[in-house]
Amino acid sequence: MHATSGPGSVRALFRNRNYAALFVARETGWLANAVADAAIGWQIFSIRHSAFDLGLVGLVLFIPQLLLALPAGVIADRFERRTVCMLAGLANALMLALLFVLTQANVAALPPYFAVLALTSVAYTLGVPAQRSILPTVVSPRDFVRASAIISSVSQFIAIAGPAVAGLLIVAGTPLAFAFAAITQLVSTAALFFLDKRPPADVNETAAPMLHAALEGVRYVFTRKIVLAAISLDLFAVLFGGAVAMLPAYATQVLHVGPSGFGLLRAAPGIGAALVAMLIVRKPIERRAGPRLLWCVTGFGIATIVFGASQNFVLSVLALAFTGGFDMVSMVIRTTLVQLQTPDEMRGRVGAVENIFIGASNELGAFESGTAAALLGLVPSVILGGVATCAIIAIWSVLFPQLRTFDRLSTHERL
Repeated sequence: MHATSGPGSVRALFRNRNYAALFVARETGWLANAVADAAIGWQIFSIRHSAFDLGLVGLVLFIPQLLLALPAGVIADRFERRTVCMLAGLANALMLALLFVLTQANVAALPPYFAVLALTSVAYTLGVPAQRSILPTVVSPRDFVRASAIISSVSQFIAIAGPAVAGLLIVAGTPLAFAFAAITQLVSTAALFFLDKRPPADVNETAAPMLHAALEGVRYVFTRKIVLAAISLDLFAVLFGGAVAMLPAYATQVLHVGPSGFGLLRAAPGIGAALVAMLIVRKPIERRAGPRLLWCVTGFGIATIVFGASQNFVLSVLALAFTGGFDMVSMVIRTTLVQLQTPDEMRGRVGAVENIFIGASNELGAFESGTAAALLGLVPSVILGGVATCAIIAIWSVLFPQLRTFDRLSTHERL
């Protein structure tokens, strides 16, 4: 049921019980992830003080996404999505509890941490296409941008608070951070109980075999050039411009700040993203979506270059805040474009393809950043990544002219 008493009304959105339940589930889950991500980066770096180890974290997280994302998309379309999300959430909480056990036992070897992180990525990968497919089914297309921006804006406030909270918890003891994350993940899973159960989106009784069905999502993306342009741009921009994975090394080796300074650095992109998301809630993006996407990714690359070159803590925080603000605009545009350009019975599979792209940009990007830092040095690798991001914009403007002219996000016409 689409529940809004007035178009774009924030109050009306939250009177929709399904939207409210999804909001709580996603925000508490985001808090768990924000604290856990900061804690695992700090823990892994503390063992050998190696930037390459931080890159390995990204690789370990990416491999399950690469292998399981397409089957996860079929699961999201063929099974009840709320149940899929709940099972994934319970599995993730268990993995966070195992990280608590490892740190509590002062395990100083990397393989046990990497094994748990791989299982965490399995749980995440199997659940995320189902979770991303729920929002378009509980709000109307005209309210989607605002509904998505509200979730994103609060998520970014949590992205601010999460690393800061993690920094404080790490001072008290890293195990405490993982315990907090595990409990918060359980709260997120419990909130999903309040969502209405819905029949599977793909109710075709003569459903294709798993592999064929999974590849349908790939074919759909590659035949919708505007969708392919948006998610591939995100992939390459963040793949080369992902400086966040290197923050534990930057905090200790370049800026010479401790856990609290590291927490502020991790929070800075969220500060910028939250401020921009609040603006989008008040004034949703409707026109010139394609050009705005291109300019904002360009800004992301420039801000990454500034951060890489900075040795001043305040300037570094400001540069990271700008990366978050630019990334928020591109994320809202990409998410809205992909969801509204995709029929419901295909959203899980298309979301799975998107997850491969996003996983490649985030997790594989972390591996790329760690490897580049090991080969070129920490500072040159980040600067070069920002330059590469700007170069990608020039290339994509030529390869995808549809992106330069794409205008209205809320259009129902599929391009």
